[in-house]
Amino acid sequence: MAKDSGKTSGVKKSAAKKASTPKSAGKAGRPPKSASKSRKAAAPDGAELLKYYRDMLMIRRFEEKAGQLYGMGLIGGFCHLYIGQEAVVTGLMAAASSDDSVITTYRDHGHMLACGMDPKGVMAELTGRSGGYSRGKGGSMHMFSVEKNFYGGHGIVGANVPIGTGLAFAEAYKGTSNAVMAFFGDGASNQGQVYEAFNMAELWKLPIIYVIENNQYAMGTALKRSSAQPDLHRRGESFAITGLQVDGMDVMAVKAAGEKAIAHCRDGKGPIILEMMTYRYRGHSMSDPAKYRTKEEVAKVRKERDPIDHVRDMLLDLKISDEVALKAIDKEVKAIVTEAAEYAQHSPEPDPSELYTDVLIEV
Repeated sequence: MAKDSGKTSGVKKSAAKKASTPKSAGKAGRPPKSASKSRKAAAPDGAELLKYYRDMLMIRRFEEKAGQLYGMGLIGGFCHLYIGQEAVVTGLMAAASSDDSVITTYRDHGHMLACGMDPKGVMAELTGRSGGYSRGKGGSMHMFSVEKNFYGGHGIVGANVPIGTGLAFAEAYKGTSNAVMAFFGDGASNQGQVYEAFNMAELWKLPIIYVIENNQYAMGTALKRSSAQPDLHRRGESFAITGLQVDGMDVMAVKAAGEKAIAHCRDGKGPIILEMMTYRYRGHSMSDPAKYRTKEEVAKVRKERDPIDHVRDMLLDLKISDEVALKAIDKEVKAIVTEAAEYAQHSPEPDPSELYTDVLIEV
């Protein structure tokens, strides 16, 4: 891990003990003002950049396929897509180790893939089949992998935050150097249980990174209409928790901020907040027509701020790759996603006896 120079490209810092005058949030999909330099940051090595491109593309193509299957009636219940936000979890997982833990809310498919979970198992859970990670009983919002240190997938807004804080308490209790990343959105940041968790985490100096994926609209209400303090990285100031605002559409800025945050936790400094300024292209869920914003706004963000296109342009500009090679990566990713979709449609449905399993712990 690179030595902390005290400066992170694409990051705006909130000093927990020296509050500044609140400022209104920027326009949808815009990075923090200090993030403008992130586009000029030193380029990573070619293999690293290609991996980010492939990982983000995998999430994008998987989510596009999930949307198709939902439209065909093959996925029931709620389905929240991560399209547009891929750089956030990709960059943070690049900064983490395999021993660090992840917990998130219901927009969770991308996090599972970034943690290394099998696309077949994730897609099969979406279709409610026995080959899914929760054997077809959890669906889109409730699947887990202890092997990958992924603890959900939670359907209640903000409920994963105190659970993630409990995971961090366990790491501190066991004396490990592992960190926990608890992801939640701008809407969940107004939940009371989030602040109870903040208080305990700082009181006990727990190794947890609170990742606020600020996609500007929560379930459908603009941030400026719902939050008295729209600078969400400052939400921990009353608990003396440091917060950073990061360009969540730039995978390299996200990784750099993730490295700082993980070092903060491993050094025993307690919790830290990362506000990722990002944007979702689809509605809150598949049933959301997203009439609270214009099509022109979404198109503008896609054109100017898309995280995958940004990396693609870097790869081409730096001559790390070419159009033919990038098309080959896309073809490979699409084949994996297609195979996962086929598996998800042909895996058997759970046996009725599964209704009585995983209810009580057998001792």
